Amino acid sequence: MATHEFRIVLDPLPEAEGGGWLATVPDLPGCMSDGETPETALKSVQDAISAWIEEAESLGREFPQPTRHAA
Repeated sequence: MATHEFRIVLDPLPEAEGGGWLATVPDLPGCMSDGETPETALKSVQDAISAWIEEAESLGREFPQPTRHAA
């Protein structure tokens, strides 16, 4: 699995929504994944990033390069 340089935001999900963690990629609209732990959410979102980029390429669309954000 390729590792991408996109910024990933991790947020805990409320127990009322099943708990776990949500990983979103602000540079890629709609690109997100979840997992029971932060680590599984991060691993899963890498697959989502690859799929997002693959789909954009198959449609002939350009996709943004990772932006740099201050820590």
